[in-house]
Amino acid sequence: MSDKIRVLLAKAGLDGHDRGIKVIAAAMRDAGFEVIYTGLRQTPEMIAEAALQEDVDAIGVSILSGAHMTLFPLIYKAMEARKCTDIILFGGGIMTEEEMVILHSQGTDKLFGPGTPTPDIIAYVKDVVARKRKSEKII
Repeated sequence: MSDKIRVLLAKAGLDGHDRGIKVIAAAMRDAGFEVIYTGLRQTPEMIAEAALQEDVDAIGVSILSGAHMTLFPLIYKAMEARKCTDIILFGGGIMTEEEMVILHSQGTDKLFGPGTPTPDIIAYVKDVVARKRKSEKII
């Protein structure tokens, strides 16, 4: 396994607003991540399958269409079906704190709201991947 963090970034559903995720992709590449961007209009199954095939550490999903309460749980269910829930699922969009808590209880690791500085997202992914890799070595 490479020391580089591998992250798959995706836009789920019919959301066509991709400027933000492209900014995140560029920032992650600049930070030394290997980034796979699947593009627009991905289904939960396509996202989970691509993450499995690409052997990524994390999946980042941007949902600005308002469908986050449906799509994040469906992505996690698709991950469960492929037995890849060890992959970190994080994302962003316009949602309330209450919705973030509910989505976290349904398998989403961390959600970021509009205006979150990219260094905060990068630091989160680096930290959680480092902890995951350390725990895997112990086992």
